[in-house]
Amino acid sequence: MIRLLNIVCCLLLVNFSCTAQHAPQKEKSAYAVPVIGNSFEIGYTKGKNAVGKEYVTISKGDSKKVSTFFKLNSKGELKVKAIAKVLFSNVASLQIAVGNSTKRVKISGNEFQAVDLGKFSISKEGYKSVDFLSSTEDIAIKTIILEGSATTNGVIYCRDKDNFYWTRRGPSCHLGYGPQGENTTYYYNEVVVPEGQDVEGSYFMANGFGQGYFGIQVNSPTERRILFSVWSPFHTDDPNAIPEDQKIKLLKKGKDVYIGEFGNEGSGGQSFLRYNWKAGVTYKFLLKGQPDGKGNTDFTAWFFSPENNNWALIASFKRPQTNTYLKGFHSFLENFNPNQGYLTRHVQFKNQWTYNGQWNKVTQARLTVDATYRQGNRVDATGGTTANGYFLKMGGFFDEIEKPDTIFKFDNTQSAPQIDFDSLP
Repeated sequence: MIRLLNIVCCLLLVNFSCTAQHAPQKEKSAYAVPVIGNSFEIGYTKGKNAVGKEYVTISKGDSKKVSTFFKLNSKGELKVKAIAKVLFSNVASLQIAVGNSTKRVKISGNEFQAVDLGKFSISKEGYKSVDFLSSTEDIAIKTIILEGSATTNGVIYCRDKDNFYWTRRGPSCHLGYGPQGENTTYYYNEVVVPEGQDVEGSYFMANGFGQGYFGIQVNSPTERRILFSVWSPFHTDDPNAIPEDQKIKLLKKGKDVYIGEFGNEGSGGQSFLRYNWKAGVTYKFLLKGQPDGKGNTDFTAWFFSPENNNWALIASFKRPQTNTYLKGFHSFLENFNPNQGYLTRHVQFKNQWTYNGQWNKVTQARLTVDATYRQGNRVDATGGTTANGYFLKMGGFFDEIEKPDTIFKFDNTQSAPQIDFDSLP
C-alpha cells in the first residue's frame, strides 16, 4: 500500500498542506520526458512488457500500442521529437499518433539520436499522450522531447527515476473523516465499487486508522481479497527485524483467513480472506480498537456481505506498547500494479459512523493526496460527494480534479447501524 505511513501522518496533521502539488515543470522551453517512467503498454496482460528498464520497445509487426502520457498546461502547437534507434536493422518506419492526428516517420541508425515526429495542434490543455502504434522493425525509444506554444505554461510528468515506479502506479487519494469523538471504539463504513471500476491492482480501503487499514482488493483476474493489516510499533520495512515484544499478536481469526506478516511499507501483522466480492454490490466494514488495560491495544475487523447476510470475522490482533482508542478514521484508493496505472478506478463510500458508547454520524471528509501528486509527477486523482456519500477516483489521466485539502460536507440521513456487538464472532 503506497507509502501508508506517510498517508496516515498526513491525515492526522491538522495543518497538512499540499503547496507543492500540481506544480508544472516549466524552467525550460524543451521538456525531455523519460518514456520508461511515463509510458504504458496498453492492454498488457502477461509476458514481456514493451516498457523496459532502459527504454520502450516498439516491436516489428506488433499491434500493441504504447502510450507516453504528460499534462500540458497550455493549448497551441506541440512539437514532438524522440530519442530513438533501430535495434536489429538499419531503417524502420514508425507510426505514431497524438490525439486524432496520425503520422508515419522514418528512423535510421543503431545509435540513439533525435528524430522529428512532427507538429500537432492542441486545442485544449490537459493530459495528452504520444501513442506509438506500429513499426516495420524493432525500435527502442528512450525519451520524447516536447516543445512549442502548448508547453508555454509547463508540462507535468515524472523526470526522477526514483519515482518512476510510483508514477506508473498513479497517485493515491484519501478521505479523512470527521468529526471524531473521544474514546472511539468502532468505525463503520459501507463501500460500493461501481461496475467496470474493479480494475486489477486496485485497493479500495474502507476503514483506515492510525495503526492500520481494512478494505478490499483486486489481486489478479481470478483473485480478490478482503485485507486487514496492523503495523508494528517498531519502525522497519523488514518484518524479521521486529523485536519479539513489539510483534503484532494474533488473537483470533475467521474461517479460511490467511495470517502472515508484511513489509516494505512499515511492517506488521496481515490477514486476508480470498473472497470474490463483486462490483455494484454494497459491502459493510466494522472495525474495533480498544486498549486492553495492560499497555496494549486490540484491533478487530468484521466484514458484512449481502450474499451471506452476516458479519464475518476477518481477524483480531493485539498491538503491543500501544494504549489508544481508534483515531484517524479515513479511506483511500490506490493502484498497486504499475502496469495498470493508465486505467481509471472509482469507489464510493457511504454511511460512515463512529461509536464511543453511542453512534456518531460522520458529516465531512477532507481530500488528501500522496507524494506522487504533491511532487507534480501525476495529478489524476480526486474525490467529492455523491447522492449517497463520498467518492474517490484515480488513474487514467483525467483532468477533472478537486483541489487537495478540500473539505466535503454530506448530510447523512440514514439511521445508525443496528449491530449487536456481543453477538459478533
